[in-house]
Amino acid sequence: MRIFFIFLLLLFTSVVSADVKYSPFLDKQIAIAYELDDANLSQPKAMKLVKEQERLYEEELYTLMADKSYYLNHLKDFSSEIFSLKKIIAINRRAGNSYAVVRDEVQIKSYKIVQNMNLMVKEVLKALDAKDIEQFEERLNKISAENQKKLKVIVESADYTKYLSLPADSPLIVKIQNNIKEYNALVDINSDMISYLYKFETKMYRLNKFSKYHLVKAVVAVNSFEPVKIFDKVLEPLGLSVIKLFIILFLITFIYVLRKLFYFLLHKYLIQSNYLNEYAEDILLRTKKSVEVIIIVININMVAYVYNDFSSIELLSNIFNIIYTVIVTYIAYIVVNTIAALNLKKFEQDKSSVKGELINIGIKIINFFIFTLGFLIVLYFAGVNLTAVLSGLGIGGFAVAFAAKDTISNFFGTLSILFSDVFSQGDWIEIDGREGTVVEIGLRVTTIRTFDNALIAIPNGTFASKDVKNWNKRKLGRRIKMKLGVKYDSKIEDINNAISEIRQMLQNHPDIATKATEYSFTARRRDRVAKLVSQEDLVGVKRTLLVYLDEFGDSSINILLYCFSKSVMWEDWLKTKEDVMQKIMEIFERNNLEFAFPSLSIYDETKDKN
Repeated sequence: MRIFFIFLLLLFTSVVSADVKYSPFLDKQIAIAYELDDANLSQPKAMKLVKEQERLYEEELYTLMADKSYYLNHLKDFSSEIFSLKKIIAINRRAGNSYAVVRDEVQIKSYKIVQNMNLMVKEVLKALDAKDIEQFEERLNKISAENQKKLKVIVESADYTKYLSLPADSPLIVKIQNNIKEYNALVDINSDMISYLYKFETKMYRLNKFSKYHLVKAVVAVNSFEPVKIFDKVLEPLGLSVIKLFIILFLITFIYVLRKLFYFLLHKYLIQSNYLNEYAEDILLRTKKSVEVIIIVININMVAYVYNDFSSIELLSNIFNIIYTVIVTYIAYIVVNTIAALNLKKFEQDKSSVKGELINIGIKIINFFIFTLGFLIVLYFAGVNLTAVLSGLGIGGFAVAFAAKDTISNFFGTLSILFSDVFSQGDWIEIDGREGTVVEIGLRVTTIRTFDNALIAIPNGTFASKDVKNWNKRKLGRRIKMKLGVKYDSKIEDINNAISEIRQMLQNHPDIATKATEYSFTARRRDRVAKLVSQEDLVGVKRTLLVYLDEFGDSSINILLYCFSKSVMWEDWLKTKEDVMQKIMEIFERNNLEFAFPSLSIYDETKDKN
């Protein structure tokens, strides 16, 4: 029976090995390698085969890039085939079939070489997401070096030359020789693959840039046309391609059309606006040239981005950012001054009580802030350390700022309180160990009435640097937490019954919050827009209910009780807590449990000795 089983395995292996298919691409490459290995091959035929080989590599490149994500997850690793052959080798080795062992060992090495190549291709596809071509080249060097290291381990001490000189007088010898030829061809293909990866590295990197725009298949389809290939060879030294030129022309056309649409929508918005409709025509007229310039700059920026293989050059990006900042600052200046000029005319014609000097001073202050902000942004993009610039504005400015730092801090603290909505007048808050009800939020200080009836004035600047705990920012749930200690001589059945009864009592208690407790919530507009982690955390809702054995204490077995009252008011909370405690005492009494208290046992060692 054992011999019959071995025969079936050998038969199965011979059938499988006779039709080994690594992949359509590799099978074609192996066939070309066989032809190139022919001693009688003529030079024209060899050149034709090399061109065919290159064509196949380029086609495979396009195939991989067209469906990169699929190949990343579906490249075959031949683990099951290798495992099966190892089992058969072990059987043949025990049976003394040395030729069959060699046949399958060579086949395993072939599988491992293909496995190594597939892994290399997979890592190269991942490396294509590098931030620039230099980083991709660095990763490609590491990947190819790792491939060569693994290949060296596979082919090490593997000299099968003697088997090729054996007379092919049996199917087994023929199979060994075929496997050896295939193995040698795969070693050569591995080297060829590395060479072509380096040859196509720029093309691969550029092609990969289209993947994030889901354009790879379209680009591959366009690049497959012969006229496109001819033009690409001419444009490639210039860093261009037919696809790049098409995208650049498309972007220029799209931005031109978008400009018309932008003008139409801007005019429509300004005319319909309740605040800007009377200034619309003047604003559009005075900003038209600036908008034209910014559209031209955007065009140039997009062309540079596409030309650089959809990558940004840091220096060039900073230059464009500076240009954008200058133009936008100028547009803001034009808009503000246009509105101011028209209002000045209106006030003069209407003889308004509003003084023109006030408008002039106000507009100068606004202009100063506009240009200062624009200048600081330009310095930032130019690589200037703004901290150093701002700290070196002069000793006089530093002295004034230092003298007024508390006033400025309190002023901005007031703005922070008003705009952040941390607390309001009447809220119960706690800050820096001080606790009470907010009486008034002033311009400089906030006054708090403490629970011992004292009045505290806290500078508003303090609220910007201290943690504020607001007890009023909760809607449902005030925590009740206690540890119930029972004596160690209590029975486990009694403890379990008591825990179950306490949990049930809390679940049914009319004043304890549970998962079934409902609450109303009306979201403000900004809350509806914001991405909130939890609606309950926003409004302050806690409905957790826990009753569990917690720990073995020094003198008691402790039960943790953790729940929340429905009311957040202190007096209601005290009443609820009192009722819960009374019910717990009743439950303990029904279950023959006693509350433990700290105790100390003293042992007389001399008595034990006597």
